[in-house]
Amino acid sequence: MLANFGAFLKSKIFLTNLVIAVVASIVALFGVYWWLSSYTHHGESISVPDIRGLKVSRLETFLQDKNLNYKIVDSLYEIGKQPGMILEQDPAPDSKVKEGRTIYLTINASKPPKVKMPNLVDVSYRQAVAILQTFGLKTGQLIYRPDLAKNAVLDQYFHGGHIDAGKEIYQGSVIDLVLGDGIGNVQITVPDLSGLTRGEALFVLKGSSLNIGTVHFDPGVRDSASAKVYRQDPSPQDQKNINQGGAIDLYLR
Repeated sequence: MLANFGAFLKSKIFLTNLVIAVVASIVALFGVYWWLSSYTHHGESISVPDIRGLKVSRLETFLQDKNLNYKIVDSLYEIGKQPGMILEQDPAPDSKVKEGRTIYLTINASKPPKVKMPNLVDVSYRQAVAILQTFGLKTGQLIYRPDLAKNAVLDQYFHGGHIDAGKEIYQGSVIDLVLGDGIGNVQITVPDLSGLTRGEALFVLKGSSLNIGTVHFDPGVRDSASAKVYRQDPSPQDQKNINQGGAIDLYLR
Protein backbone atom coordinates (compact mmCIF):
# COMPACT_ATOMS: atom_id res chain seq x y z
CA MET A 1 0.00 0.00 0.00
CA LEU A 2 2.83 2.39 0.88
CA ALA A 3 4.50 1.50 -2.40
CA ASN A 4 1.35 2.41 -4.30
CA PHE A 5 1.05 5.77 -2.40
CA GLY A 6 4.69 6.58 -3.13
CA ALA A 7 4.15 5.79 -6.80
CA PHE A 8 1.10 8.07 -6.80
CA LEU A 9 3.14 10.99 -5.39
CA LYS A 10 5.59 10.52 -8.26
CA SER A 11 2.91 10.24 -10.89
CA LYS A 12 2.33 12.86 -13.57
CA ILE A 13 -1.28 13.36 -12.51
CA PHE A 14 -0.36 14.28 -8.93
CA LEU A 15 2.43 16.61 -10.00
CA THR A 16 0.15 18.31 -12.51
CA ASN A 17 -2.59 18.83 -9.91
CA LEU A 18 -0.05 20.09 -7.38
CA VAL A 19 1.27 22.72 -9.80
CA ILE A 20 -2.29 23.78 -10.65
CA ALA A 21 -3.14 24.09 -6.94
CA VAL A 22 -0.04 26.17 -6.20
CA VAL A 23 -0.65 28.46 -9.17
CA ALA A 24 -4.32 28.83 -8.22
CA SER A 25 -3.36 29.71 -4.65
CA ILE A 26 -0.87 32.34 -5.83
CA VAL A 27 -3.40 33.85 -8.24
CA ALA A 28 -6.06 33.89 -5.51
CA LEU A 29 -3.64 35.51 -3.05
CA PHE A 30 -2.69 38.25 -5.51
CA GLY A 31 -6.35 38.74 -6.41
CA VAL A 32 -7.32 39.30 -2.76
CA TYR A 33 -4.37 41.67 -2.28
CA TRP A 34 -5.33 43.64 -5.39
CA TRP A 35 -8.95 43.87 -4.22
CA LEU A 36 -7.96 45.08 -0.77
CA SER A 37 -5.56 47.63 -2.24
CA SER A 38 -8.24 48.89 -4.58
CA TYR A 39 -10.87 48.99 -1.85
CA THR A 40 -8.71 50.81 0.71
CA HIS A 41 -6.77 52.91 -1.84
CA HIS A 42 -3.62 51.39 -0.39
CA GLY A 43 -0.66 53.76 -0.74
CA GLU A 44 -2.87 56.57 -2.06
CA SER A 45 -3.38 59.82 -0.13
CA ILE A 46 -4.49 63.41 -0.73
CA SER A 47 -3.60 66.70 0.95
CA VAL A 48 -6.21 68.30 3.20
CA PRO A 49 -7.00 71.79 1.90
CA ASP A 50 -6.98 74.84 4.16
CA ILE A 51 -10.66 75.65 4.57
CA ARG A 52 -10.35 78.02 7.52
CA GLY A 53 -12.05 81.31 6.73
CA LEU A 54 -14.54 79.72 4.34
CA LYS A 55 -18.25 79.61 5.10
CA VAL A 56 -19.87 76.22 5.68
CA SER A 57 -22.37 76.89 2.89
CA ARG A 58 -19.54 76.64 0.34
CA LEU A 59 -18.08 73.37 1.63
CA GLU A 60 -20.46 70.84 0.06
CA THR A 61 -19.25 71.45 -3.48
CA PHE A 62 -15.69 72.36 -2.50
CA LEU A 63 -14.97 69.10 -0.65
CA GLN A 64 -17.00 66.88 -2.96
CA ASP A 65 -14.53 67.57 -5.77
CA LYS A 66 -11.74 66.38 -3.46
CA ASN A 67 -13.59 63.27 -2.19
CA LEU A 68 -13.63 64.54 1.40
CA ASN A 69 -16.44 64.86 3.92
CA TYR A 70 -16.96 67.27 6.82
CA LYS A 71 -18.69 67.34 10.17
CA ILE A 72 -19.31 70.33 12.48
CA VAL A 73 -18.35 69.37 16.02
CA ASP A 74 -18.12 72.73 17.82
CA SER A 75 -18.87 76.43 17.55
CA LEU A 76 -17.19 79.46 19.05
CA TYR A 77 -17.80 83.18 18.69
CA GLU A 78 -15.13 85.55 17.48
CA ILE A 79 -15.98 89.22 17.14
CA GLY A 80 -15.58 90.58 13.62
CA LYS A 81 -15.95 87.23 11.84
CA GLN A 82 -19.04 86.18 9.89
CA PRO A 83 -21.45 83.59 11.27
CA GLY A 84 -20.77 80.14 9.83
CA MET A 85 -17.13 80.90 9.06
CA ILE A 86 -14.75 78.01 9.73
CA LEU A 87 -12.39 78.79 12.60
CA GLU A 88 -10.57 75.47 13.09
CA GLN A 89 -10.24 72.15 11.28
CA ASP A 90 -9.00 68.65 12.08
CA PRO A 91 -6.97 67.22 10.32
CA ALA A 92 -4.86 70.34 9.86
CA PRO A 93 -4.22 71.83 6.41
CA ASP A 94 -1.73 69.91 4.21
CA SER A 95 -2.17 66.70 6.22
CA LYS A 96 -2.07 63.52 4.13
CA VAL A 97 -5.30 61.49 4.36
CA LYS A 98 -7.18 58.88 2.33
CA GLU A 99 -10.09 59.81 0.12
CA GLY A 100 -13.41 59.88 1.89
CA ARG A 101 -11.88 61.13 5.16
CA THR A 102 -14.08 63.33 7.37
CA ILE A 103 -12.79 66.76 8.37
CA TYR A 104 -14.05 67.93 11.75
CA LEU A 105 -14.87 71.63 11.95
CA THR A 106 -15.26 74.40 14.52
CA ILE A 107 -17.31 77.28 13.12
CA ASN A 108 -18.15 80.82 14.19
CA ALA A 109 -21.49 80.93 15.99
CA SER A 110 -24.27 83.19 14.70
CA LYS A 111 -24.70 84.82 18.13
CA PRO A 112 -22.17 85.41 20.90
CA PRO A 113 -22.67 83.55 24.18
CA LYS A 114 -24.23 85.36 27.11
CA VAL A 115 -22.29 86.34 30.23
CA LYS A 116 -23.36 87.79 33.55
CA MET A 117 -22.57 91.46 34.05
CA PRO A 118 -19.85 91.82 36.73
CA ASN A 119 -20.06 94.35 39.55
CA LEU A 120 -17.60 97.14 38.78
CA VAL A 121 -18.77 99.72 41.32
CA ASP A 122 -16.04 100.92 43.72
CA VAL A 123 -13.18 99.32 41.77
CA SER A 124 -10.56 101.40 39.97
CA TYR A 125 -10.77 102.14 36.26
CA ARG A 126 -7.83 99.81 35.51
CA GLN A 127 -9.43 96.98 37.46
CA ALA A 128 -12.74 97.56 35.69
CA VAL A 129 -11.11 97.32 32.26
CA ALA A 130 -9.35 94.07 33.23
CA ILE A 131 -12.59 92.58 34.59
CA LEU A 132 -14.52 93.52 31.46
CA GLN A 133 -11.87 91.87 29.28
CA THR A 134 -12.08 88.71 31.38
CA PHE A 135 -15.83 88.54 30.75
CA GLY A 136 -15.42 89.27 27.03
CA LEU A 137 -16.98 92.73 27.34
CA LYS A 138 -15.75 96.06 25.94
CA THR A 139 -15.07 99.37 27.65
CA GLY A 140 -17.16 102.15 26.16
CA GLN A 141 -17.61 105.81 27.03
CA LEU A 142 -16.06 107.28 30.18
CA ILE A 143 -18.38 109.63 32.06
CA TYR A 144 -16.87 111.72 34.86
CA ARG A 145 -18.78 112.91 37.91
CA PRO A 146 -17.67 115.05 40.85
CA ASP A 147 -16.25 112.69 43.45
CA LEU A 148 -13.11 112.61 45.58
CA ALA A 149 -12.35 109.03 44.54
CA LYS A 150 -10.52 109.78 41.30
CA ASN A 151 -11.05 107.18 38.54
CA ALA A 152 -13.10 104.98 40.86
CA VAL A 153 -16.14 103.41 39.17
CA LEU A 154 -19.32 105.06 40.48
CA ASP A 155 -21.77 103.35 38.12
CA GLN A 156 -21.95 101.06 35.09
CA TYR A 157 -24.11 101.77 32.03
CA PHE A 158 -25.38 99.61 29.19
CA HIS A 159 -27.29 101.18 26.29
CA GLY A 160 -27.43 104.50 28.13
CA GLY A 161 -28.77 103.24 31.45
CA HIS A 162 -27.64 101.54 34.63
CA ILE A 163 -27.12 97.79 34.43
CA ASP A 164 -27.26 95.57 37.51
CA ALA A 165 -24.54 93.09 38.27
CA GLY A 166 -25.61 89.56 37.36
CA LYS A 167 -27.79 90.55 34.41
CA GLU A 168 -27.12 88.41 31.33
CA ILE A 169 -25.82 90.23 28.26
CA TYR A 170 -24.11 89.13 25.06
CA GLN A 171 -20.35 88.74 25.09
CA GLY A 172 -18.78 91.66 23.23
CA SER A 173 -21.28 94.19 24.60
CA VAL A 174 -20.02 97.71 25.31
CA ILE A 175 -20.17 98.97 28.90
CA ASP A 176 -19.91 102.69 29.72
CA LEU A 177 -18.23 103.61 33.01
CA VAL A 178 -19.08 106.48 35.33
CA LEU A 179 -15.87 107.56 37.09
CA GLY A 180 -15.03 109.97 39.89
CA ASP A 181 -13.15 113.09 38.77
CA GLY A 182 -11.15 113.40 42.01
CA ILE A 183 -12.57 116.83 42.81
CA GLY A 184 -16.07 116.43 44.17
CA ASN A 185 -18.91 118.95 44.29
CA VAL A 186 -18.89 119.72 48.01
CA GLN A 187 -18.07 123.35 48.65
CA ILE A 188 -15.44 124.13 51.32
CA THR A 189 -14.81 127.56 52.82
CA VAL A 190 -11.38 128.81 51.75
CA PRO A 191 -9.24 128.82 54.92
CA ASP A 192 -6.98 131.76 55.78
CA LEU A 193 -3.42 130.43 55.82
CA SER A 194 -1.63 133.74 56.41
CA GLY A 195 1.25 133.52 58.90
CA LEU A 196 1.42 129.70 58.85
CA THR A 197 4.48 127.69 57.92
CA ARG A 198 4.27 125.26 55.01
CA GLY A 199 3.80 122.31 57.38
CA GLU A 200 1.06 124.11 59.34
CA ALA A 201 -0.72 125.15 56.12
CA LEU A 202 -0.60 121.57 54.81
CA PHE A 203 -2.14 120.34 58.09
CA VAL A 204 -5.01 122.84 57.81
CA LEU A 205 -5.64 122.01 54.15
CA LYS A 206 -5.79 118.28 54.74
CA GLY A 207 -8.20 118.84 57.60
CA SER A 208 -10.46 120.72 55.20
CA SER A 209 -10.19 118.01 52.47
CA LEU A 210 -8.13 120.38 50.33
CA ASN A 211 -4.74 119.98 48.69
CA ILE A 212 -1.64 122.12 48.60
CA GLY A 213 -0.90 123.50 45.17
CA THR A 214 2.29 125.14 43.95
CA VAL A 215 4.59 126.44 46.70
CA HIS A 216 6.60 129.61 45.95
CA PHE A 217 9.51 130.71 48.19
CA ASP A 218 10.85 134.24 47.98
CA PRO A 219 14.49 134.39 46.79
CA GLY A 220 15.72 135.54 50.24
CA VAL A 221 14.34 132.53 52.13
CA ARG A 222 17.11 130.53 53.83
CA ASP A 223 15.05 128.21 56.01
CA SER A 224 12.05 126.87 54.10
CA ALA A 225 10.70 125.12 57.21
CA SER A 226 10.30 128.40 59.12
CA ALA A 227 9.13 130.50 56.15
CA LYS A 228 5.56 131.71 56.53
CA VAL A 229 2.66 132.23 54.19
CA TYR A 230 2.10 135.84 53.17
CA ARG A 231 -0.11 135.13 50.16
CA GLN A 232 -2.37 132.35 48.89
CA ASP A 233 -4.34 131.70 45.73
CA PRO A 234 -7.28 131.63 46.02
CA SER A 235 -7.54 133.80 49.11
CA PRO A 236 -10.56 134.11 51.46
CA GLN A 237 -10.93 137.71 50.32
CA ASP A 238 -11.09 136.84 46.60
CA GLN A 239 -13.07 133.58 46.82
CA LYS A 240 -15.27 132.38 49.65
CA ASN A 241 -15.64 128.73 48.67
CA ILE A 242 -13.69 126.03 46.80
CA ASN A 243 -14.63 122.51 45.67
CA GLN A 244 -13.65 119.71 48.01
CA GLY A 245 -10.33 118.29 46.85
CA GLY A 246 -9.29 121.60 45.30
CA ALA A 247 -5.76 123.02 45.62
CA ILE A 248 -4.43 126.31 47.06
CA ASP A 249 -1.12 127.83 45.94
CA LEU A 250 1.14 129.21 48.65
CA TYR A 251 3.68 132.07 48.69
CA LEU A 252 6.16 132.05 51.58
CA ARG A 253 8.95 134.29 52.82
